[in-house]
Amino acid sequence: METARDVLRALARRHAFGDLEALTGGDPAVAALCAFGQRVLDLDAEDFGMPEAVGDVPRDLLDRARASRMPQTPRERPRGALASLRPAYALLLEVVEIRWRRREMAALVAAVHIASEYLPLLAWEPVLGHAGDPALIGGAVTGAESRFGVPIEPGTPRRCDHTRPERSACERTLRVAAEPPSGWRAYLDRQHSQVAAALGECAARCRTPCSVMTRLDEPVRADLTARARLAADFADTAIVRLRHAAPVGHGFGVPSPEEVETAWGRALASLRHRPLAAAALADADGDGFPLPGLPALFSAVAAAPIAADTLLHEVGDRLVRALG
Repeated sequence: METARDVLRALARRHAFGDLEALTGGDPAVAALCAFGQRVLDLDAEDFGMPEAVGDVPRDLLDRARASRMPQTPRERPRGALASLRPAYALLLEVVEIRWRRREMAALVAAVHIASEYLPLLAWEPVLGHAGDPALIGGAVTGAESRFGVPIEPGTPRRCDHTRPERSACERTLRVAAEPPSGWRAYLDRQHSQVAAALGECAARCRTPCSVMTRLDEPVRADLTARARLAADFADTAIVRLRHAAPVGHGFGVPSPEEVETAWGRALASLRHRPLAAAALADADGDGFPLPGLPALFSAVAAAPIAADTLLHEVGDRLVRALG
């Protein structure tokens, strides 16, 4: 017969951090780990790497979480997900894996949607040397013949495919590093994903490229274009569109695991028409991931290997040990 402690350890292994915290409120060390784990699982990237937000959490876990954190002030160090998005995508893969095992499909679809929004920046990272950090991006996108963030003058031909919100976000990203923390956070909340979309358009679909692209050497430009097109194609797949059938989207239905599997199968079928995706997905069926091939796709876009993180599993293991 299971004891109460056995049940608590089972909750830790299932990453049910919120339930575990509610049942073990008297132990500060366990409560701190639970709060930290829940913030990471919820992808609360503002808070999960900060000691004052989570209490007494081991430094090594905090440091790993900070690698995926969006800095909340213009000069915050380290730069986290603005320095590189690869740790954040590794964490997203771990979250997808856990949500699948817990059968939490709405949260899984939300994580996939977040991944699709910032995937263009993952493609640009090898070219920029960072993940679209507003404090550093100006040198790569401004200058002669650049239309990045430049308003369209009335009566002049439109030569840039960016939407008005995207142009506004691009203009803002060039000056937001000089704004106070409140303006910086507002930009991250409302416009940073639009800058990602705009850069994706530049690399993948622009019909009249400006110096944002033409300044690049041809091999670099061709490689970036292929990876950005894969990111754009991923954003158009059935698995990303499935978000609109979940509470995080515009409806009230939650997709079933079978619906998620079906949508992912359709996504893979459409993506395999891209040579880059076809090569990346050659061994997808044997990777053991709940959405087979998703780590390989992220790796292809990033031009670097990305595997699921183990941060949340480590939090669960430490909770099991803390519970005796």
